[in-house]
Amino acid sequence: MRSLFVTGCAGIAIAIGGMLSGAWGQVLIVGNDEKQAWDENAKPILRDPGKDTLSVLDISKPEAPQITATVPLINSVVGPPTNLAVTPAGDIAFVANSVEPVVQGWGHRLEPDNKVFMIDLKASPPSVIGTITVGKQPSGMAISPKGDLALVANRADGTISVLSIKGKDVLVTDTVTVGSGPDQVSAVAITPDGKHALATKANANKVALLSIEGQKVSYDKRDLPAGIFPYNIAVTPDGKLALTADTGNGGSSDGNADTVSVIDLEANPPRVIDHITVGDSPEGLAISPKGDLAVAVEAAGSNMPKSAAFYHPGGTVTALRIDGKKVTNAGGVKVGALPEAVAFSPDGQYVYVGNFIDGDMWVLRVDGTQLTDTTQRIKLPGHPASMRSGPQ
Repeated sequence: MRSLFVTGCAGIAIAIGGMLSGAWGQVLIVGNDEKQAWDENAKPILRDPGKDTLSVLDISKPEAPQITATVPLINSVVGPPTNLAVTPAGDIAFVANSVEPVVQGWGHRLEPDNKVFMIDLKASPPSVIGTITVGKQPSGMAISPKGDLALVANRADGTISVLSIKGKDVLVTDTVTVGSGPDQVSAVAITPDGKHALATKANANKVALLSIEGQKVSYDKRDLPAGIFPYNIAVTPDGKLALTADTGNGGSSDGNADTVSVIDLEANPPRVIDHITVGDSPEGLAISPKGDLAVAVEAAGSNMPKSAAFYHPGGTVTALRIDGKKVTNAGGVKVGALPEAVAFSPDGQYVYVGNFIDGDMWVLRVDGTQLTDTTQRIKLPGHPASMRSGPQ
């Protein structure tokens, strides 16, 4: 929710082949934020803090996800729905908390936080085993394919925190400045070869390019022009393309069509090669492990007053067909109110969508480039603000 690259002579794409399967594919994590809500007139309200949770789901049978654990844990819908991640081994999860409640009179307000929580997914039950201090208002995050490095986009100070991971030991090794606070550095993605990263500068309408050498991360001092308010970003499994969800209108529904920008990572230097028109206010974004399909999740005014001309009772998930460097809008399917969180099953045959206002998760089936509602609804113990599974 929005309210509150290259050096040398070669491109940066690489294929990862057999990395599509493995332990990562068995678990899905969902962050449930209970602090923020909307009343019957779609007016934002704040609930009493202390009831946020992290849900852990078993998706080894992807057509029938099962909640296996719920961990009390503060998290927030403020920020892209990629503020959490699972290591490639599927044993550790990280959750960035973008804002925290601060007492104000009889109530409270939300101010930027600076914490990332580490969760042991193999413990019985899963539990928080560490807290990492990063930059101001940590938001989107990514973990390298090797699982030894994580990047956290700090939305309020224009930086990327670099986390070195050795088993259950995590150390903040650097803070890389890629912009200013007003730029709103919101999300980050790492290429499959682990040598490059891209970070969205939402309010500047740009994507920053970074280089990675081992544990050293550096800003290439080069930005790409994306669409309006690029808020989320993902890289295809073969490393040839990156997609950004351009939310538009400062990150909120306004009834206008928005875009998904297509970045050619094989080009030298990388460049934006297309803008695909999608619906109003895309925020959730995910790419199939097969690499042939992406989905953009659009709020479509579903958190707006019913009196608004662009109000809809539910959002939309738009399928984007990927054929080489060509990306096309393949149509969409209606989902619940204020959908944001989204993830693919490990086999690419199902898409999971979290509807924040409705407090549930829908299961969609993938048939080629067509999405079909299975009508399966999984009631969550809260309101899904974020969701992640698989390679980050």
